Amino acid sequence: MNRTLGELTAATFLVVAALFPIVNPLGNTPIFLTLTRGLSGPGRARLARAIAINGLVLMVVSIFIGTHILGFFGISLPVVQVAKFLQQYNLHWAEVRNIWGPYNTSQPMDKIREANRILDEHGIKVSIEGTGFFKIPLPPEGPEGQKILNKQWELLAASMERAKAFGTDKIRVFTFMLGRGETKTEKAYGRIWELTNEAARRAKGFRLAVENIGGGYVSTGAEAALLFKNVKAENVGLTWDPNNAGESGEQSFPDGYRKLDPARIFHVHLRDYKHQDGKVVWTRVGDGEFDNLGQIRAMLKDGYKGTFTLETHWRDPKGKMYSSEQSLKSLLDVVAKV
Repeated sequence: MNRTLGELTAATFLVVAALFPIVNPLGNTPIFLTLTRGLSGPGRARLARAIAINGLVLMVVSIFIGTHILGFFGISLPVVQVAKFLQQYNLHWAEVRNIWGPYNTSQPMDKIREANRILDEHGIKVSIEGTGFFKIPLPPEGPEGQKILNKQWELLAASMERAKAFGTDKIRVFTFMLGRGETKTEKAYGRIWELTNEAARRAKGFRLAVENIGGGYVSTGAEAALLFKNVKAENVGLTWDPNNAGESGEQSFPDGYRKLDPARIFHVHLRDYKHQDGKVVWTRVGDGEFDNLGQIRAMLKDGYKGTFTLETHWRDPKGKMYSSEQSLKSLLDVVAKV
């Protein structure tokens, strides 16, 4: 609650500071008086009130549907901002998930090509395409479950089409989530390995990088090793997220990491966390307990030549961009020590 209130307060001050010099009420007052010199005092008051109300309505509409309006007219400001942010820190790779709001797999191909053009103009390449493939509860066997799986196969096909447009062969996927009241069973794992092998067959020419995630069937390094043992397809590997593994109760580095085959790690997510009041909370990189420096050094020693993504789950009251920038600066300090 306090964090949300803080973000709202910071955003309010930012909006006022940005709009005040544009609206310039002090400078525009003489102009208003000149243009309305034929009106009476009450007439001017009514006109001023109408202008204020119309301005308020315009701002409220912009808050709720402004992104969609920009998208309708093909204005690509958010992607440009992200590209410029990466350029600012001399970064040349980006993991792509959402574009102008929706997941990239929900966007039409013309939007995908437009986003890729903008990234390319700024010297940014796509390291991996983030998707929600298999990030659902394991479907039941039978006709109804097959309908759900058919939609997932359609999602995989859309993912491959977009990954190709982005110029990457890596697709971030999952291996199903636990439904309410479900527990991990050998039978469930058997189906998951079978379906993952089928996904690998369908995704020939692409690499499926399974992310270990809390609440999923593969949440830790130990469970990722089980995946490797049962799914031998060369195009199935891991998006290793040691912080997710830590949240799931594993000592992800070095213990969880040492259970993995480094050659099958296709991508890595980094951030930081700490234990607080009996639970895991995300922190700014460097303020938590995860050994990012040790993890990166170990991977490089093991021959890792892939890419990393900073995931800023930590939120400072000053907002998302501030949070991302603070964690990025700290992570770059870590990288400089490698």
